[in-house]
Amino acid sequence: MTSKGSPLTKGYWPFLVPGALALLLIIILPFMMNVGISFTKWNGITSPTWIGLDNYDKAMHDETFWASFKNNLYVIVAMTIIPTIAGLLLSAFLYDYVANKLGKGVASFFRATYYLPQILPVAIAGVVWRWILQPKWGVLNWILTGIGLEGRNWLGSADTAMYSVMGIMVWFQLGYPLVIFMAALQRVDPDIYEAASVDGANWMQKFTKITIHQIRPEIFVVVLMTLIHSLKIFAQIFVLTRGGPGRATIVPSYFAYQNFFEKANVGYGATISTIMTAIIILLTVLFISAQSRQELKEAI
Repeated sequence: MTSKGSPLTKGYWPFLVPGALALLLIIILPFMMNVGISFTKWNGITSPTWIGLDNYDKAMHDETFWASFKNNLYVIVAMTIIPTIAGLLLSAFLYDYVANKLGKGVASFFRATYYLPQILPVAIAGVVWRWILQPKWGVLNWILTGIGLEGRNWLGSADTAMYSVMGIMVWFQLGYPLVIFMAALQRVDPDIYEAASVDGANWMQKFTKITIHQIRPEIFVVVLMTLIHSLKIFAQIFVLTRGGPGRATIVPSYFAYQNFFEKANVGYGATISTIMTAIIILLTVLFISAQSRQELKEAI
């Protein structure tokens, strides 16, 4: 072992410099510039004018800003809550039943199939879904008409646009927790399940009392990562609806984009981005703290 501050220990520091510089130049410095711009009124071309907290006060009284946060709650349901729960159930089903009855190759095939949307370019997947949901000649309305039901303008109506986006988001996101949870299940000791079976536990009891408890760290990671992703969602909204119709599907990231590039209101766009970043940082700290407390409690 080397003593603290020995030449060997000091030798690690040069390897940290590239990562630290990248963090500073790509993340910290642009974020600080964004925070500074949020206190100004600027169209992106002329010199910015300092206005203090006016942009933040405007955001607190902006109906579109709050509508975007409301829509983001729907996105969180579609990208975090539903995929996490469905991913847990599907991973347990594939691992416990399909792999044992039909073979690990079949389970791997289904796992890869569910994960496929994660590797598809968002633009391509979005265009395909727009074709499927097209009101006049889309596949979905064609099927509904064929069975005697009425088709809808799924992405063009305020009543159905958000729910249509949510369905697409579930399809996009389901593969990620499924893959993580199936990998996590491989580290669970089979003897625990066998002992529970001897004691008369059914599948649901083993799932709730053993499986969920054993893979809790992975559940924390999935929830945190998908939550952050849902708060930053932009590309899918841009491709599918452009935030419309009206404000039906607008989210904070797209609202910030509109102010940055469409309305030339860079200061206000920076304000929205800063608020979202602060929320993401706060949620990350809370999740990591909760996980640390849980691990400490289990260790004791």
